[in-house]
Amino acid sequence: MTQPNLSMKRTLGTCYYPEHWPEDIWEEDARQMAELGLTWVRIGEFAWSRLEPSQGQFNFEWLDRAFDTLHRYGLKVVLGTPTATPPKWVCDKYPDMFARDLQGNLRKFGSRRHYCFSHLGYREQCRDIVTRLAERYGAHPALGAWQTDNEYGCHDTTLSYSDAARSGFQKWLANKYGNDISKLNAAWGNVFWSMEYAGYPEIDLPNLTATEANPAHWLEFRRYTSDQVVAFNRLQCDIIRKYSNAPISHNYMGRITDFDHFKVGADLDIATWDSYPIGFLADRAGASEGKQRHFMRQGDPDFQAFHHDLYRSVGKGRWWIMEQQPGPVNWAPVNPDPLPGMVRLWTWEAFAHGAETVAYFRWRQAPFAQEQMHAGILRPDSAKATAYYEAAQVAEELLQSPTTDCELADVAILFDYDADFSWAALNHVKDGDYFELIFDHYRALRRLGINIDILPASHRNFANYRCIIVPGLMHMDADLLSCLENSDALVIYGPATHSRTETLRISHPLPPNLSNLDVTVARIDTTRGDMPIPLSNGGHALRYREVLEGTATPILTDQQGGAIAVQNGSSVYLGAYLQDETLIQFYNHLLTETNIETLQLPQGLRKRVTKTEEFWFNYDCETMDTPHGTLEPAGVLRVPRKS
Repeated sequence: MTQPNLSMKRTLGTCYYPEHWPEDIWEEDARQMAELGLTWVRIGEFAWSRLEPSQGQFNFEWLDRAFDTLHRYGLKVVLGTPTATPPKWVCDKYPDMFARDLQGNLRKFGSRRHYCFSHLGYREQCRDIVTRLAERYGAHPALGAWQTDNEYGCHDTTLSYSDAARSGFQKWLANKYGNDISKLNAAWGNVFWSMEYAGYPEIDLPNLTATEANPAHWLEFRRYTSDQVVAFNRLQCDIIRKYSNAPISHNYMGRITDFDHFKVGADLDIATWDSYPIGFLADRAGASEGKQRHFMRQGDPDFQAFHHDLYRSVGKGRWWIMEQQPGPVNWAPVNPDPLPGMVRLWTWEAFAHGAETVAYFRWRQAPFAQEQMHAGILRPDSAKATAYYEAAQVAEELLQSPTTDCELADVAILFDYDADFSWAALNHVKDGDYFELIFDHYRALRRLGINIDILPASHRNFANYRCIIVPGLMHMDADLLSCLENSDALVIYGPATHSRTETLRISHPLPPNLSNLDVTVARIDTTRGDMPIPLSNGGHALRYREVLEGTATPILTDQQGGAIAVQNGSSVYLGAYLQDETLIQFYNHLLTETNIETLQLPQGLRKRVTKTEEFWFNYDCETMDTPHGTLEPAGVLRVPRKS
């Protein structure tokens, strides 16, 4: 995969809303930002009603002055397109532009992200405002980058069950399967339950059925919806590039898997994401109650790192954090104040994973509306909040470490959004989903002190990797399978890998159908979460277990001798979910045999190696011992590597 340029400077930034504040304080805000050591300021992404208060009535003069003010202090602007918050007049113009939820309920005006990606009229309205912004600011000397829209998929707003989505889906299917509807009927297996269609206009969306809809129907609808996000984003990118040479980004979110970020990223120059470690702990990270208590003020030790590695891949080596949590947020089940030092730790961890920029959300806490309880770098009274001082410390430290670097990992995990669509359409284990499966494996590797690259399923060059891990990739094309089977790396497949066709039929021969590993999944056994399966060497399998047959050598068995994982040479197949500590030991054994150095890290201590430094991060509430000395809670230890 592409790695960041070693000459790329590590920089800091913030998110600013000049339209929220009296113009007479903009100058002081800009002066303080520059004094703090910030480089980047994102503006504009929610300002459509101030830019175009009514159709055709434009007011750009205030934004001109904001650009000029920031430019006077040497700050670079990231200009966001305002399409995540269409104003009321747009919604009145297109009353059918709102998305509908899974139950068919209409989303309404009064918040944000209140549009359906499939609505072509809304796309044309977006075309107009984006064109005007690009024409006006594309060559402005303060402009450093663009951001398209804001947080695609946030608030469960990717999948829409509107009339526009139904019409678009029918056309998408006709384009994919052609004039002969029998091809779709055969591919989906619609002979089952008399679900056959006589034509594409008969095909509805897969929600509100009496019982479960056809998994192939769901899968194709997820693919269609993802393609609408790609098309919506591409429209904006194409416009911007006509008028501007500045790089284009989008700020993705944590654990949003309902559109293909790699396909969106193909049209962008930089991937960014919005990192809220404490907010995500209970809301997204899937942490147990005990873990939520232990890491309440720090966040999950692996959730941020996973997304750093994911978005480094989505961005083809270039990635930022566009919104870094600076204090308590307003939207999680509970919103604790971070442990002192955590804002600095989160920032340095991002840089250790190759981030070019970390921008804090937001500059000043708003005293009104939905996010008034969300902390900023400044308090609502403009006094300096805790995050100001931690950002200032990082800014000072960056003077001694100005460039970002990244070490190519020995170990890679394949992550595929289409696989997530497949698991969502055909999930037969309670509390088990594709993201959680991948994250379990990632977390186990982090506990072993391993650098990890996350790769798309489109990746083909594995020459630099010594171990490749492919959990849960239900559909795998022949080319990828051939590349994996012919690589020199240790390849670990399963569970559920190579088990279904593109339309979710059970593969034939039976899965996993690997040419260099004689193993067959005879059947699948899913069990209660409170009834783990004891293994012969200690540890447990959990909830999902494939009954394996074949001549491949068992390397992990249950207490009755049944195979849980098998191996032949450099190919391994794992047929179960494993309890956390069991999965760690499973990987420790395999990686040690592959001569990859491992550690046994405690729950709250993490290591990351770059080309020039070795980083240690203490997510725990207690002091931790490292090979280089003790590390206080929320501490960061940086050790230069010998050249």
